[in-house]
Parts: sequence; C-alpha cells; structure tokens
Amino acid sequence: MHMQEITADLSSHTPMMQQFLKIKMQHPDSLLFYRMGDFYELFFDDARKATKLLGITLTHRGKADGEPIPMAGVPYHAAEGYIARLVKMGEAVVICEQVGEVTGKGPVERAVVRIITPGTLTDDALLTAHQSSNLVALCFQQNQIGIALLDLSAGIFKVQQQEFKTEQLAIELSRLMPSELLVDENIVDPNIIEQIKKQIDCPITKRPNVDFNLNNAQKTLCDQFAVSTLSGFGIDHLPLAKAAAAALIHYAKETQKTALPHIRSIKLEQSSDFIALDPVTRRNLEIIEPLFEHGTSLFSLINDCQTAMGGRLLSRTLMQPIRDTALLENRLDAIDALLKGYHESPVRLVLKEIGDIERVLSRIALGSARPRDLVQLRQACAKIPFLRHAIQPIIHAKQSKLIQELNEELGDFNGLHQHLISAIVDNPPVLLRDGNVIAEGFDDELDELRKIRDHAGQFLIDLEIQERERTGVNTLKIGYNRVSGYYIELTRAQAEQAPDHYIRRQTLKNAERYITPELKSFEDKVLSSESRALAREKMLFEKLLEQLRADIGNLQMMSSAIAQIDLVVNFAHQARLKNWARPEYSPEIGIQIIAGRHPVVEALIKTPYTPNDTHLDFNHRMAIITGPNMGGKSTFMRQTALISLLAYCGCFVPAQSVKLGPIDRIFTRIGSADDLSSGKSTFMVEMTETSQILHHATNQSLVLMDEVGRGTSTYDGLSLAWACVLDLTKRIKCLCLFATHYFELTELSKETAIDNYHVTAKELNGNLILLHKVQQGPASQSHGLQVAKLAGIPASVIKEAQKRLRILEKQQQQQLQSVVQNDLFAEVQLEPELIESEMIETIVEIEKASPVLDALADLDVDDLTPRQALEQLYQLKQLLKIKA
Repeated sequence: MHMQEITADLSSHTPMMQQFLKIKMQHPDSLLFYRMGDFYELFFDDARKATKLLGITLTHRGKADGEPIPMAGVPYHAAEGYIARLVKMGEAVVICEQVGEVTGKGPVERAVVRIITPGTLTDDALLTAHQSSNLVALCFQQNQIGIALLDLSAGIFKVQQQEFKTEQLAIELSRLMPSELLVDENIVDPNIIEQIKKQIDCPITKRPNVDFNLNNAQKTLCDQFAVSTLSGFGIDHLPLAKAAAAALIHYAKETQKTALPHIRSIKLEQSSDFIALDPVTRRNLEIIEPLFEHGTSLFSLINDCQTAMGGRLLSRTLMQPIRDTALLENRLDAIDALLKGYHESPVRLVLKEIGDIERVLSRIALGSARPRDLVQLRQACAKIPFLRHAIQPIIHAKQSKLIQELNEELGDFNGLHQHLISAIVDNPPVLLRDGNVIAEGFDDELDELRKIRDHAGQFLIDLEIQERERTGVNTLKIGYNRVSGYYIELTRAQAEQAPDHYIRRQTLKNAERYITPELKSFEDKVLSSESRALAREKMLFEKLLEQLRADIGNLQMMSSAIAQIDLVVNFAHQARLKNWARPEYSPEIGIQIIAGRHPVVEALIKTPYTPNDTHLDFNHRMAIITGPNMGGKSTFMRQTALISLLAYCGCFVPAQSVKLGPIDRIFTRIGSADDLSSGKSTFMVEMTETSQILHHATNQSLVLMDEVGRGTSTYDGLSLAWACVLDLTKRIKCLCLFATHYFELTELSKETAIDNYHVTAKELNGNLILLHKVQQGPASQSHGLQVAKLAGIPASVIKEAQKRLRILEKQQQQQLQSVVQNDLFAEVQLEPELIESEMIETIVEIEKASPVLDALADLDVDDLTPRQALEQLYQLKQLLKIKA
C-alpha cells in the first residue's frame, strides 16, 4: 500500500497514526524517526526501507485498511549510529520528538525538531574528524551559473559566478567536494542534472523555485548578516551567486529548525584564484584518496596536524592550491621561521590539547551543543595563553607576518574560561538530560533543589527535632506515604497540643496527621526536585549557549587562527622530518626542480630514493620520456606534479631546490581502464581524457601524459601520439611530460621545443636492473621481455617471445633497408593525370600478383587474431618476393 492511498482518509486511522501520517505527508522523501517512549519508530514504507538498509527487524502495529502496519524501530539512546549509517547511504532523516506533556487525552504532541541530510551534518557522531559536510547549491540562467557552498559544521560560506561550461563545473564540484547538492526543481534543461550525476557521487536534492528567486535573494542574505547592503562582501553584481547562497540559507534553516548565528559573512571566490585540478587529475595524483584500497594518499602521508580543524584545513588546501604568490610567501616565511631556530615542537604540544572548536562553535550556534562541547571550548580558552607563549619567539624576532596576525586573532578569552569553570562541572555527562552538568555554586536555586533532592532525609530529621521542641510533644514524628504525601503525626491524646498553623490532613483510629505551610512547601520541592533540577539545568545551559552566541564571531576567529597555526606548524614538521626545501616562484613560465622526489613513494620504499631533475621552460616545453615499464616514468611525472602542487599550497617540497613559474591547471592522463557503466573501452577513456587536455590546456598548464595511443593498433597509436605532441608543443605550448614506448616520437626533438629523456636500466646476466634515474637522450630499448620476466611470466613463454623478437627485428631491418619512411602528416598534392597513372600501375601490379590475390581470397579476416593477421602479412610478403 502506497503512502498516497494510506493518507487518503486519515479518519480511518487511530489518533496517534493520524498524527504520524500528517507529519509524514510533509516529508515524503525522508525517513521519519517518530519518537515513542524509548524508541524511534518508523512505519509503512519507511519501516520496510530501514529494515533493508539497517538490517533491523520488521514488525507490525495495528492495522490500516485491514492490513497490518509495518513498523521498525531503533533505541533513541543508540539512534546516532543508525542515523550515521543512513546518511552515509545518502538518505535524509527527519527527527520527530515528543514536545508536549502527557495528559491522557489523545497522543502526546510531537514536532519535527531537526532534519538530518548528508549536507547538513554537524555532530561528531555523524562526521569523521577530517571530513567536511559541504552543502552546495547551483543556480543556472542561460550561459551563467552561480555556485554557493555552506559548511554548517565549520561556518564556511562562499560563492562564485561564472560562465557555465560542463567541464569547468566538473572541476569546481571536484574541488568543493559536495556532500549534498541543491538544484532548482524547475531547472530548464533536465540534461544538466544527468551531466552533474556523471561528475559527482552525492545526493542531488531538488528545491522549490522560490528558494532560488533572484529578487528575494538580496533580502535573505542581508537578513542573515544583519546588513542593509551586500556591497561589503563584493557580490552585489552576481545575482546567480546570491540566489544559490539564499537557497542554502533557506534549506539550512528548514533542516536545523533554528537560526544560523554562526553564518556571519560570505566570501567571494574566483576559479582563477586556484590551480584547476579536474577529477581525473585528483584521482591519478592520489591527493586525498589512494587509487587502491591499501594505498597511501598525499593527505594521509603529510597529515600530522594536531587538531581536527587543522586537518580539515590541510585537506581543503591540497584540493585547491592557490595562485597568489604573496599569500604563499607569507606561509613559507612562517615555515622558515619555525625551521630556523624556533622549533615547532612546543607549539605542537599545545595544539594537541585543543579539541575541535570549529564544530563545537557550530553546535553552540545551532543550539545542539552538549555539555562536553563546552568542556572542549573551556580547555581551548585555557590553552590560548600557552599557545601565545609557544609562538612568542617568532613574534619577537619579527620573522613571520602571518604568525603575528594569527597571534592577534587568537584573542583573549580568560574571562570566558573562568565563566565556564564556574558554570560546568569538570567531567559532565554526555547528555544534558542526565543532569549534574551545571557546577555547584553557579545558581542558588539549582543548589537548593539539589540539596532537597540529595538530603531530603536529613531535612525531615531536622524538621522533626525542630517541631518537637516547638510543640513540646516528644512523640511527634514526620512521615510520608504515596497517598498522603508528607505529614506530621500526633497521637489522639496529643492532638489537642497541635499548634494553630497545623492543618489536619488525615484522621486515623489512634492518630491525627497534619501538614504545615513549611512542610507543604518542602513536599512540593522534594517531590519535584529532580525534574525541577533538570529543568533548571536545561534553562541555565541554554542561557549559557545564548551568552556564547553573542561572542561567536571572536570565537570563530580564534578557531580559524588555531587551524592556520596548526597547518603551518605541520608543514614545518614535514619539512624538518623529510628534509624538504623552500620553493621559489618566478613570473616566467617554467619548472626547474633539482633532485626532486616523490613524497609518497620515498616514504614507503625501504631503499634510498633516487632523485631526479625536471627542466621545463619556454624553449624546452616538453620532455619525451622513454624507457622500460616499471622504470619510473610515471613516478617521475607524478612527483613533478605533486611537487608543483605542494609548492602552490605554500608548503616546502621534496627536492633540493625548486623554481616554479605560473601554473593555471594540472592535467594528467596516466593509466586507464574500461568504464563499463558508461560503455567506454580503455581506449575510449584514454581518448576522452586526452581530448579534455587538448581542448582546455593553456601555455601555463602542466600536462602529464603517459602512453597515449597504446590502446589501439601500432600505426594508429603512433599517429595519434605524434599529432598530440605537435599540438601540445606548437599550438598550446604548455609544459608537458610525455612518457611513451613509441621511440619514433623522439625524432620530434629535431623540429620543436622538445627534450628527450629516458629512465635508465641495465641488463646483467639476462636479468634487468631498474636504476630509476632519468637522464637526457632517448632509451635504446624498452626491455619489455625482461620486465615480463620480473613479473613472473613462465620461462617457456619468455623463451618463445625472445625467438619471435629476433625474427621480427630481422624482418624490420630488411624492411628499413628497402623502405623509405615518409612523413605521416605531410600534405601531398598530386596532379589528376598522375593519380590516374598511379592507379593504373597499381592495378597492373596487383594483377601480376595473382598468388597474393588467391591467398587473400582464402582469408577469413573476421576470424583472425592479431598475431595470426601479422603472420599472414609476412606470408603474403614472401609470396610477393617469390613472384618477383
């Protein structure tokens, strides 16, 4: 039964199920977690879906139209784990809580308190320390696109607007790494969505057109930032960027069910600010994720940041290397200062004691902070003076402008630290509802409630002594039962001595029971002291969060400064540990690397790494690299790209020295595999990637190309590789490393700005020794059989291959003696008469070669393997020789 059929007539359902269905109708595409006592329950299709996704038991409750209602549930105290799994699968979860009091008249009032989606996560239980939850919105209009990103967990909000190009959008989405993407449900061209789905793997949420309204966007953003104009943010002239940003604000408020006080500003970005890295390049260079399950990425290798927010900043930095050399030099100066006498270890020790303040502040702003979040904030405030002390030597020496600026941004939170000490106990429980969060002495009323709760027995003893003395009745006693509550009991004979303020509560056979205003007040307090104490703690905690929100801007600045210090200190630590050098930047196009190393490979191998130089400039724009497989061609190319990337992150690099000119993009075409889901063969994937490079590379791009053309026949592949080399060097004029087994390409160095290099290898007693050294000049041979032997190919196969190789080399020599190689790409113009003459001569020659025609007629071409076809060609050649 579908939800539309179920909700057609709500009157047929129980009051509780009517309540559920009304709420569910508002969230048809999300899983509704409906609070019932100690469980979150799911019903109907939600229950069936959750059962499959979570592996929980499907049960039933009541009936709808005569059929049992499917139900599944999870304990509320363990719900975070289940929700995390669902969100990781791309599902949205609606949390519906009991918000009313139990009255016995109808179901308890319930309301949606939060909607959890992949792009709106802020809880540590739902996010890993180095994972960001990026909510991205796209707004299209004609040939323009507005892009906005909001990270609720970090308070990051940024926008851009640019010309809409599918390939450029892929690059931006790859850089932004969205966890969830918002688009207008009325998007004009539905093909755009299909294109986006091919580029990213994240949920795409369609939102109402009104959220993207260009006219309302300005007001939405001005209201959010409490300003009258957006001119201070530099986005007044970007309507699509504003519309995308407004859509994010609407969605975030709808899902969080609260205001967003920590979203205080918006940053304008330009794609030209960063070195563009398309998805293929990010994957090939293994920047964040390794290519293989047990591999090592660049991020995992160099991430020794001491704070979670520093680690996330490192991830963002690696994904978007910047082109502003002034900012890069400031970062390098800070690293230099840490390396030149001002050791980074003391700073790292302090940073290690600081929690994830960035996310704590987001939860404070959204009202979802927990007691231990405030303990983290308190500890961070306590560590600020120690962090200042650790960086003081650098500041006094005036060695780093960046460190001086960050020191000022750390601020002074001693007053807040003391306030949190007085407000929160040393080790509070995880949840506020567990009580005993607010420290003793912070609030007199809470202290009294706790005293009553914890010392009710002693209070009654003291009151009983006091009343005996006041009345002179030594047998007076104070008691309690569930029916009467607290009471003062006198015997029937002593009842006449009861003071006037005693109010008779109950008459027994031999005794009278009384209540006094004081005892009644105590009764009210003690019977409700625990619930009142919890309510009082909740009120005080929320008031404390409100006070913290008032200072959220300065706290965010402090958090950002800590993250940046952590990043710089980590870069210095890597440089010291791995012997990395400071890069230089030049306005002239080129890459000069002396003794460069691949950072990941160097860290993983047990033998000393063989460093290599890279020299590319205007007059030597391309290096064609030949040599055996496994010789290190791909490693050499990747290390050039990674060194360049690290340098443009403001990091020291694994080399003796590096000098870099401007780089706008890095492209890689290294290795490929069948893309079966898209119906693309290995060669098609290779050609698609090559096409992207040839269409979008510029004279400031760094291009790495490995084995172009190897996925097709020898002559096709060679021709394609030849043409690509000429296009890259003559038309595009980019900086390029081009690895190949086509030795014919090395001849191009005679006519254009190309250098030949090879990776060295030696044969010793029939065994191949790979030296991994890149030297000038082309390779003499590819050592393919020797590499096959290293890979474990059986000796009999190697022996047969060697035999065939000698035959082929001999035949090739004979052909070279009799055949003159023509220019594959020369434009030859023939006169019509000459063409006719050539055709007649060719026909005559073919007629003379009747044995060849007979042999061709007998061939079943479609049934030949490549090897068989080659053998048949040799046989036909022999027939021609015999005939001649």
